[in-house]
Amino acid sequence: MADSNFVLSDLLRNNIRNITPYSTARDEYQGVALVNLDANENSFGSVGNGNYNRYPDPYQFELKQVVSKIKNIPVDQIFLGGSGSDEGIGLLYTAFCEPGIDNAIVCPPTYGMYGVSAEIHNTPCKQVPLTADFQLQADKVIAAMDSHTKLTWICSPNNPSGNSYDREAVRKVIEAAKGIVVIDEAYIDFSSEKSWKEELPKYPNLVVLQTFSKAWGLANCRLGMMFASKGIIAVINKIKLPYNMNGMTQKYACEILSKYASQKDDYVKEILAEREKLIPALQAISLVKKVFPSDANFLLVKIDNAHDVYNYLVKEGIIVRDRTKVTLCEDCLRITVGTTKENELLIEKLKQL
Repeated sequence: MADSNFVLSDLLRNNIRNITPYSTARDEYQGVALVNLDANENSFGSVGNGNYNRYPDPYQFELKQVVSKIKNIPVDQIFLGGSGSDEGIGLLYTAFCEPGIDNAIVCPPTYGMYGVSAEIHNTPCKQVPLTADFQLQADKVIAAMDSHTKLTWICSPNNPSGNSYDREAVRKVIEAAKGIVVIDEAYIDFSSEKSWKEELPKYPNLVVLQTFSKAWGLANCRLGMMFASKGIIAVINKIKLPYNMNGMTQKYACEILSKYASQKDDYVKEILAEREKLIPALQAISLVKKVFPSDANFLLVKIDNAHDVYNYLVKEGIIVRDRTKVTLCEDCLRITVGTTKENELLIEKLKQL
């Protein structure tokens, strides 16, 4: 157990603990309405004859029911973000980090929004770099914690390295932390590792982030998920924007997730198959020094003169991610696994160097 004396309210900012949340018009009644005259909407309809004149469900209950079945998580332990996982990241800082006083821990190289959001919320961010093979240094992370460490960010599978962290190292951090440990699983669908969401009942200080942007192919919808205890989700719901996800996204996502869930598994199989073909194809190129192991839908590749190679590929119309200035990623490019045709074109252009 992380801490048998874990008390969520002790971690919250005072103003958040005592805040009275904004109550939307849709919060103030239950049941089916014959006439809606409570929210100052345009009762005559939408411009262009669309059906968009009513505010959406502020808590996405129908969509959460669908997600609950897919993820096997109770509805009251789900938060859905209308700006992807980035919304959840920001709300966790808002809930737990007193600006200029509390701090967070990140383990570079990792997803940049943990640090950016920390700066937005005036929260000092302690950096505990990964090892040379991109593994978590659990003892150093724990040593960096103090009484004001409210958030510890763990991205597994990690971005940009692509690997999953040693599970017992992650567990050690969770069990030692007095604050919240957030495990970002944006790429979990491409990994053979089990999701940490299964261990939420065991660890009240655990938050798990996932997304529909990657394996599900719904990046344009910006639909992120947060799984946590009922108490943490209740706090997040209290401080989120009143209508944080538009109705069109809710409706579309409900339809896609209800009717086409199996297609996600097909996509994952195709991506993994292409990843396994792309690895040796890259390794056969003389410029390539190393292709790092990946549990994600991308590869981190160490390559001679990586920045110049990046610019060359841009001129050829192939866009990859230049990671040469990122900690531990010198001379590295991050390459998303594309379709067969896209991957073949990439290899062809690299061979021409």
